[in-house]
Amino acid sequence: MHRISKRSITSVLCHGGSSRARNLVAPLSSSNPFIDSAGEKDTRRRWFSVLTSGNHVNSRSAMKLNLRNNVFLGSRYESTAAASDSSEPPVQKYEYQAEVSRLMDLIVNSLYSNKEVFLRELISNASDALDKLRFLGVTEPHLLKDAVDLDIRIQTDKDNGIITIIDSGIGMTRQELIDCLGTIAQSGTAKFLKAMKESKDSGSDNNLIGQFGVGFYSAFLVADKVVVSTKSPKSDKQYVWEGEVNASSYTVREETDPEKLIPRGTRLTLYLKRDEKGFAHPERIQKLVKNYSQFVSFPIYTWQEKGYTKEVEVEDDPAEAKKDGEDEKSEKKKKTKTVVERYWDWELTNETQPIWLRNPKEVTTEEYNEFYKKTFNEYLEPLASSHFTTEGEVEFRSILYVPAVAPMGKDDVVNPKTKNIRLYVKRVFISDDFDGELFPRYLSFVKGVVDSIDLPLNVSREILQESRIVRIIRKRLVRKAFDMILGISMSENREDYEKFWDNFGKHLKLGCIEDRENHKRIAPLLRFFSSQSEDDMISLDEYLENMKPEQKDIYYIAADSVTSARNTPFLERLVEKDFEVLFLVDPIDEIAIQNLKSYKEKNFVDISKEDLDLGDKNEEKEKEMKQEFGATCDWIKKRLGDKVAGVQISNRLSSSPCVLVSGKFGWSANMERLMKSQTVGDTSSLEFMRGRRVFEINPEHPIMKNLNVAQRSNPDDEDALRAIDLLYDTALISSGFTPENPAQLGGKIYEMMGLAFAGKWSSVPAAEVQQTFAQPRATETLEAEVVEEAGGQKS
Repeated sequence: MHRISKRSITSVLCHGGSSRARNLVAPLSSSNPFIDSAGEKDTRRRWFSVLTSGNHVNSRSAMKLNLRNNVFLGSRYESTAAASDSSEPPVQKYEYQAEVSRLMDLIVNSLYSNKEVFLRELISNASDALDKLRFLGVTEPHLLKDAVDLDIRIQTDKDNGIITIIDSGIGMTRQELIDCLGTIAQSGTAKFLKAMKESKDSGSDNNLIGQFGVGFYSAFLVADKVVVSTKSPKSDKQYVWEGEVNASSYTVREETDPEKLIPRGTRLTLYLKRDEKGFAHPERIQKLVKNYSQFVSFPIYTWQEKGYTKEVEVEDDPAEAKKDGEDEKSEKKKKTKTVVERYWDWELTNETQPIWLRNPKEVTTEEYNEFYKKTFNEYLEPLASSHFTTEGEVEFRSILYVPAVAPMGKDDVVNPKTKNIRLYVKRVFISDDFDGELFPRYLSFVKGVVDSIDLPLNVSREILQESRIVRIIRKRLVRKAFDMILGISMSENREDYEKFWDNFGKHLKLGCIEDRENHKRIAPLLRFFSSQSEDDMISLDEYLENMKPEQKDIYYIAADSVTSARNTPFLERLVEKDFEVLFLVDPIDEIAIQNLKSYKEKNFVDISKEDLDLGDKNEEKEKEMKQEFGATCDWIKKRLGDKVAGVQISNRLSSSPCVLVSGKFGWSANMERLMKSQTVGDTSSLEFMRGRRVFEINPEHPIMKNLNVAQRSNPDDEDALRAIDLLYDTALISSGFTPENPAQLGGKIYEMMGLAFAGKWSSVPAAEVQQTFAQPRATETLEAEVVEEAGGQKS
């Protein structure tokens, strides 16, 4: 077992170890001086491979990627040791400093749920290696003496299933290879950061990504064999580390092949498993880089096949040439055709400057909109955006957007996993698959990016850990989202918020139910139709401005449409008093308002519930009415029986004779209708939740005055009793309830119509009409019996 000895802080600062084994990625040796697309040679020394199998790039000839024998054609940079030693040094074998058989199995099979993150981890390693070199180069300029660019390059061989990742970072010495790659879960970046904190000259710039030291081993998710060739500027020799999946040991040897020597950095070669060779396609690698590492602070180049069109001559057909020769006057023209010339070249794949790291004052609206469209594949510009930085105990940067339209299907109301928030940690994409950790469900339509420095993640960086920091981030994101929406509502262009409300109004109503803490932020954003504004929705603040001085509460009625709400008998007295009533016509409205309970010290009151107080009680008049109609109320209650909990004199009616109101704590007629329509509703709870119903009468209506006389003169009169039944059934419908027996109700209406119309346009006696409508069922039964009896005689 080989263990590293204690070092001084200076020694650790010069440490070339991996960033949680992350500086493994290093450059290729190259074949020719780099020739750019314009055909001019780069004056700087280039050492990465252009992998040509023919002429150089500018010739536009087809270039093929050949990694079959792991031979990289390039300019030779030979070290002194390699030149003096002709014999190849022996390969030494080392055992991993851990119970690798179990730990490696855990990393490969359990730690990461998505195999494609291996590229994210390895690019992050390379980025850390470059960051270390840049940091150490400030105090040790000789480390940058080779004057090569700080970048990352990725080459693939899809035929043989090989991926090569190259960086020009700090590289590793032999001992660092053993320490960082031989001890699983040891993070070179963690050591480096610790040394920086202890050093007085550490500086404040911290872009290192690594934390746990298992990122390198994610390569074994897709590879059977991994080869790391690395050269540290602090060492004269280049070393090669080789390891295989499920192996208990690895090998380290000195690189002696002059063609493979590099001046500085790391070259990481993955030999993919048979089932994972699809990762070696250049297009797929490019897509993964853009998804996970698009904003890494160093340029990332991928080796891509390109093409350009050109005109080439076409040989003439012999028959046509003979014909043309006979006609001497004809002028010969050379025939050409357009062909595509293929070649291979490096292509910059990432954007090195994330927009959220820039000063908001320097970013234009067009840049914000372009970033939104590109990141979230949108074609319409957002309604609003918010770019902010949070510092203090929690530091993160974010850009949030409110989309112009809701997604097709509008499933986001019930599905929190919308992939609308992209989480980055130090510019590296982590995930967009959250279940309410960063945003509540009702704000799932908000899109944006969040980039944190110290967000608590698990080892695989796939899952947010529930902690105080996450709660603080969530709270601040929600606050900024509400500020954006409030800004839209206060816009001079009223159509902007109307568009928002049409698309996302249901989300905010859901927030009234699920997020009690933010009721004060949600309530001003709500919009409803009302009895005084049936065409344009109003806010609760506008409602309060229209309230009468004597009005104490905010009144509302729930119905299935504005028309139904407008024609309900519950509105009669309120309209007379010029009290505005909110129309809750969306199924979620009533539940949302019930959860709000009040707004700016004004309670929400359902005008279809009992004990409605309109603030104009006259105790003397009520006492007189109770004395006058008290016996009539008892008489009606006796006739209706258990259908109603009581019969009272109403203070909400002016033109209707009666109305059926819901109990104070029971379902309203609208809620009862909604619950009945549920496909999986529990009918057994319907009777319980329906609660009591109170039959309220209007003592000033002629029908009620006549019934009052009938009660005093002849309480057993059949016409009067049938009138009570018909009044109850009619009140059911007008109050929004559903009659239990519609056919029976129809029969009663026909009967009353017959009595009213008897003898008016014909000579049919009233008694005959009454008998006809009073016994329809008996006639049908008699006819059925006769038919059955006749049939029996025939048989």
